[in-house]
Amino acid sequence: MTGHTRRTKIVATIGPASANPATVSALIEAGMDGARLNLSHGTQDDHARTAQLVRDAEAAAGRPISLIADLQGPKLRVGDLDHEVELEDGGSVVIAGEDAAQDGDIPVSPAVLGSVLQPGNDVLIDDGMVRLRVDRVERGRARCDVVVGGTVAAHKGVNVPGIPLPIPSLTRKDLDDLDAALEFGVDFVALSFVRSASDVTALRTLIEARGSHAWVIAKIEKAEAVAALDAILGEAHGVMVARGDLGVEIGAAEVPLLQKRIIHHALERSKPVITATQMLESMIHSPEPTRAEASDIANAILDGTSAIMLSGETAIGEHPVEAVAVMDRIALAVEPHLGYRHETPQASDEPTIDQAMSNAACDVAEALSASAILVPTFTGRTASAVARLRPQRAILALTHNMDSLRHLALEWGVTPLEITETTDVEDLWTRSIAAARDSGFVSSGERIVITAGTAVNLPGGTNVIKVDLA
Repeated sequence: MTGHTRRTKIVATIGPASANPATVSALIEAGMDGARLNLSHGTQDDHARTAQLVRDAEAAAGRPISLIADLQGPKLRVGDLDHEVELEDGGSVVIAGEDAAQDGDIPVSPAVLGSVLQPGNDVLIDDGMVRLRVDRVERGRARCDVVVGGTVAAHKGVNVPGIPLPIPSLTRKDLDDLDAALEFGVDFVALSFVRSASDVTALRTLIEARGSHAWVIAKIEKAEAVAALDAILGEAHGVMVARGDLGVEIGAAEVPLLQKRIIHHALERSKPVITATQMLESMIHSPEPTRAEASDIANAILDGTSAIMLSGETAIGEHPVEAVAVMDRIALAVEPHLGYRHETPQASDEPTIDQAMSNAACDVAEALSASAILVPTFTGRTASAVARLRPQRAILALTHNMDSLRHLALEWGVTPLEITETTDVEDLWTRSIAAARDSGFVSSGERIVITAGTAVNLPGGTNVIKVDLA
């Protein structure tokens, strides 16, 4: 795969530092495949303008860009403060739900904390930078010892590891933000603090009821989600390894192996998986990454992640375009060392037709050293099934469906290409080959492998593998 095109996709969060036409265009030119809108911050009008910036830059670039709305979810946060609070090691402080907070307390919303805390519980603020331990609880107010001091600012995140919270998976803010995000046409909705498959099902039902084709990404960042991973993967269109809150919830030492496990399970399900949080944290201020950060990105790629994500690095950082370019260079250096995940499903595995056909198509393409695997598709599912095997060949997904083009922009190794609609299978193959040639991924006369369905434009109908010349 020398001279190959980068196959691991890059997601960048668009925020105050990058929400302008020049920077968004530069991010796409540097290699951004997906743009994330963090709905925990900013206004709906801000995000609507950013979404339009992305769509304008997408049209100018001539390739699909996934737009991801990341809902805040049932996140505990410090409430409004008149000023930042400095806590010293060994001191004490009272935390309380906003409805019970008194002068000098640290208010936390939603106002459920006082009803669930018990003496001995840990309370972590700002991703664990400040650590408190509950001493006693009275009338919804918890007096805590300061184990690790620091600065507490308004609206910083609060975690209570191991304590189930009686909060719905979608808050009122989330429902309002969801309506706005679907209105400006996002392709994915990321659901924060997923606890069960039913959380994902509820969001999918709401999206479908609003007539949207947006896919759901379940963020794995709680112990409950890890325990229910397979069930969640059965309902979600993709997952995110949200390492920030996951590390706070279960401990940083557990995250690396969990990352590998989540990625592996997602691959087995043919679901795209995004690895996120602090991948290039130092580049918020530095123009160069640390060696540890470069290794972290490389290891996520070697684990098999579909995409790698930047958060503060591009949302508020001083070097957003450089951060994307660094990810691009690391991926290009690492990917040639990825192995083909050859799998021959057994009847006892009960593979789907898509899985069996994609396995066979990849095997044929590898055996013949084909230049590319062409996947004419309606929903994109067959292209995802091919991508899960990480073949050495280019994967070209051909579709007239704009929703599928943008969904596949986040799928590992898949280059989504638009073709005009047809109902004739022979015409579909002809148009697909022509588009592959026009894209520059294959040259006239090179061998290609096509896998598709003879029932054109019907999901789940893959039943043909065809070897042809471009």
